[in-house]
Order: sequence, then C-alpha cells, then structure tokens
Amino acid sequence: MNEVAVSATWRDYLEMCKPRVVVLMLLCAVVGMFLASPGMVPVDTLLFGSLGIALVAGSAAVVNHVADQHIDAQMARTESRPVATGRVNNQQAMVFCAITGVLGMGMLWFFINPLTAWLNLASWVGYGLIYTLYLKRATPQNIVIGGLFGAAPPLFGWTAVTNSVDPGGLLLVLIIFAWTPPHFWALALERKDEYADVGMPMLPVTHGEAFTRLHILLYTILLVIASVLPFVIAMSGPLYLAGALALGAGFLYWAIVLIKNNNAKAPMETFRYSIIYLGALFLLMLVDHYLYLGIGVGVTAPLQMTP
Repeated sequence: MNEVAVSATWRDYLEMCKPRVVVLMLLCAVVGMFLASPGMVPVDTLLFGSLGIALVAGSAAVVNHVADQHIDAQMARTESRPVATGRVNNQQAMVFCAITGVLGMGMLWFFINPLTAWLNLASWVGYGLIYTLYLKRATPQNIVIGGLFGAAPPLFGWTAVTNSVDPGGLLLVLIIFAWTPPHFWALALERKDEYADVGMPMLPVTHGEAFTRLHILLYTILLVIASVLPFVIAMSGPLYLAGALALGAGFLYWAIVLIKNNNAKAPMETFRYSIIYLGALFLLMLVDHYLYLGIGVGVTAPLQMTP
C-alpha cells in the first residue's frame, strides 16, 4: 500500500480530473459568463467561478476513474489511468474527490451564488453517479441522456453572472447537447471492439456501425440548426453566423465521409474535428459578442426570461 502511495505523483491526481475535458468545459463556461454580461465580467466572478466549476468537474471525473477502473484496465485508451494501474488506490481517489468537490462547491456558494453551486452539484450527481454508475452500462442512449449533464458548463457561466436561468444560457446548453452524440459516437466507432469486449452498450456495439454513422449525420444536422439559433434570436451577429455555418459545413463533411465508409481514419478525424469545432464555435461567440456590442449591433444585455 505504501509503495502505491509513494508512486503516485501530482500528475496522477491531475489526470484523474480529466484536465483536457475540463479545459474545454471551462472555455464554454467562460464564454457563457461573457455572453451574459453587457460589459466586462467582474474579475472575482471570472476567477472564482472558473476555479469552482473546474474543481467540481474534476471531482466528478475522479468518480468516473474509480467506478470504471476495471473497464479502464481492459482498454488500450485507458489502461494507464492512475486508478486502473493502482498508482492511486480507491481511498486516496475518493478523498481527493471529496476535497476538490467541497472546495469547488464552497467557492461557488460563497463567492459566486447558490444557484450556480446547486447547478454544479446537480451536474456532479448526474455525471458522477447517474451516468457513470448506471446510464453508461444500461443503454446505448447513454451518451444522449448523459450528455445533458456535460452540456451545462455555459449555463454555469451564465448563472455566475446573472444569478438566473435565462433563454440565452439554455440555448448554449442545447448546442453542446446536440454536439455530444456525434462527438462521442465517432470515438465509439473507432473503439467499437474494445467497448464490446468490456460489455459496454455503446451504439455501434448494440445497433451496428451503419446505424451509428447515420445517427451521427442526423445529430450533426441538428447541431448545425441549433448553432445558428443565437443569430436567429439576435443573441449573436453575422460574424458568428458565418463562422457557425463554416464550422458546421466541416462537421457535415466528416459526417458524410463516415456515411460513405471508405476512409478508415474518418472516425478519429471526426472525433478530433468535433473538439476543434466546439472550441472554435464558442470563441466565435465571444468575439462576435464584443465586436457587435462595440458597434451597437446585436445583443447589449443578456436575454431574460419573462416572469
């Protein structure tokens, strides 16, 4: 036991937080903050909000490492994870999970607002418990249903500024919700055999590759439609619209390549493009928001729900 404790490094604990995923989540959350603000986001909100959201998200990721350690050990993509290899044991992981989760929740509750803290707790329960412990193993629609929990970061950023759940924040959630299935199903196509070996009911395993490729295309079409809605409701301007359509065309291209099924590298290329797509789309929203705010075009205040 002591040897395992000595062999664990800070990098192992960082890895358990899934930092690359958290960075993408934080980008979306920060964009949500700026889109909800007619001016500059207060520095304390930006700092404590981002750190609190990151800590709660990292805490949920640790639960995923612990719950999936036996599956992770059997898959090439995850076999070197800290808990799967034993570099970090279950007790150490859960203590770390508790510390990061409590710190993040406390930061959001005391320095941001209780609404944002409650929403993060709901997302933690949804991803860390409902998705990881049940949905992931129960249904091939695990990504679709569980995707709602992972789609919430821009709403966290929005509520951190406004202390309210408004249509603009919910629209950002809708975009990530539509993005999640084609993003993960592309990876599932590449890792189909590994998922089958560990008994994970991912869509390519339960319904076949052709069915999955078709649904990637259908969800990509839904994503493109959702992505232009910020312009339709005057939340964003023409710069964003042009960029969203161009990025959407790229996503549709890869979805069609998948349908044709004549490129063995297409699943991973689609997966990689989907990450670039989401980051670029939200950065476009940010640039567009301040460009058109500065010249008097577009939204000058966050959209509010009518009572």
